[in-house]
Amino acid sequence: MRRILFCRPTFLPRLLCGALLLAGGHALAATAWVSNEKDNSLSLIDMQTLEVTETLAVGQRPRGLLLSHDNKLLYICASDSDRVQVMDVATRNIVKELPSGKDPEQFALHPNNRWLYVSNEDDALVTVIDTETAKVLGQINVGVEPEGMAVSPDGKWAVNTSETTNMLHWIDTRTQTLAESTPVDQRPRFVEFSRDGSRLWASAEIGGTLTILDTASRQVLKTLGFQIKGVHPDKVQPVGIKLSADGRYAFVALGPANHVAVVDAKTYEILDYLLVGRRVWQLAFTPDQSRLLATNGVSGDVSVIDVNSLKVLKSVKVGRYPWGVVVTP
Repeated sequence: MRRILFCRPTFLPRLLCGALLLAGGHALAATAWVSNEKDNSLSLIDMQTLEVTETLAVGQRPRGLLLSHDNKLLYICASDSDRVQVMDVATRNIVKELPSGKDPEQFALHPNNRWLYVSNEDDALVTVIDTETAKVLGQINVGVEPEGMAVSPDGKWAVNTSETTNMLHWIDTRTQTLAESTPVDQRPRFVEFSRDGSRLWASAEIGGTLTILDTASRQVLKTLGFQIKGVHPDKVQPVGIKLSADGRYAFVALGPANHVAVVDAKTYEILDYLLVGRRVWQLAFTPDQSRLLATNGVSGDVSVIDVNSLKVLKSVKVGRYPWGVVVTP
């Protein structure tokens, strides 16, 4: 439903009224970009109409997606092409291909908007690329089957998960070297820093758990398990994580359990489970964080969640095996 903001000059200064109207229109104009792993394509969803407006051909087996910090460039892990593709958001054209190393799946961008940290699953490496020069700055040996990547808000740490070694690898970005490794539960898949960088959240797919760590000490603070009525524990496989900017919620995609868990980000209490599509994989907020999108690989759709009410509003059909998702203003 389209929101209409009425502003009364008696109560709101004219400039504030204009700002509110602009903000409302800005949120409605958002576009979601979804990678379709089996179709070698991206689906674009208009967040006002909740309809697919465009389908773009990209490299083979696109999975991870991320945006440059100014939202001008979209980075695409074309896993079977062994490349990271760079798309101009405005023109929808691929403008560059980066030497990512073999089988890139997930990646993270440094706060300097330049250094890209890429997991190379087949080679047990993290490749660091200068996105401006397209040069490899270094390759760091990590555990077997590296997957998740995150960079701390202050840029000090890049953290990688290794699925088979069951560890988080802390890379010192000043030296581009491995500084420390932290054991976690089985098959860690995704990591996400809190907005202030003080906490790191890590999902473990086979372990069925979520681990919260203190960034300064790299020590585990809490490990959560999930129990959903009517769902066999083996199907509870945590993968993607998103933390709300206000520090209130952590949302966790639970894979073939077909639910997104809602966690209180301060008390670590599990608040709810939201039923979505089949094999929910990754998550993304709209720019105003009023909506959360969840990609459902097996059912080939994207669930739209209202963050305020914690209700699923709609499922939007996209391509085959949707994997990654980001949203531009």
